[in-house]
Amino acid sequence: MTFLRFSLLDKVMIGLQGALDTCVSQDKLPSQPNPAAMLAESRLTEAEKKRSIGLMRVNHAGEVAAQGLYIGQAITARNLEIAAQMREAANEEIDHLIWCEQRLTELDSGPSRLSFLWYMGSLMMGTVAGIAGDRWNLGFLMETEYQVMTHLQSHQQKLASQDKKSRAIVAQMLEDEAKHAHHAKLAGAAELPLCLKKLMRTTSKIMTTLAYRF
Repeated sequence: MTFLRFSLLDKVMIGLQGALDTCVSQDKLPSQPNPAAMLAESRLTEAEKKRSIGLMRVNHAGEVAAQGLYIGQAITARNLEIAAQMREAANEEIDHLIWCEQRLTELDSGPSRLSFLWYMGSLMMGTVAGIAGDRWNLGFLMETEYQVMTHLQSHQQKLASQDKKSRAIVAQMLEDEAKHAHHAKLAGAAELPLCLKKLMRTTSKIMTTLAYRF
């Protein structure tokens, strides 16, 4: 799909359709197999299960935000190849979204009730990043992935060692996010100012804190 060939109204509709596809529960099929599919369920204590639910809910919320972010960036990207790269990243993140949702179901829970808020906020941020220009667009993508990687690495430390299913999903997500960041850097991503990086971390902290509980 080439976003640059659509009118402004088309792009708005694409963004709204993305919100429905991302936030409304439906039978989605991943393009890659769930890395935890063949692993047996482990016996977790109530505290360990609660922690796994909270962390996987945060990961799911992050993937919802990623959909909004990448679609917003693709809508306003000035270069066709950059727009395609954003869309490709969004498609790969859909697998992460599905895996996290499947894991939450296995843990007798569900995604954050604030998913629509995460999507729309990220859609607006992605749109602004794209308007700033392709190098900054890619820089925003790269920094986002670096910060997501930091979260995932911390989750590897926080998840119970016997929760192999959640840990397998997080490990694969971490590998994919590193690939996205690397591709953005190779494509000419600009290094974001420190103040903007700190603002992104603060925004992320608010989202992860709320998503863990709600």
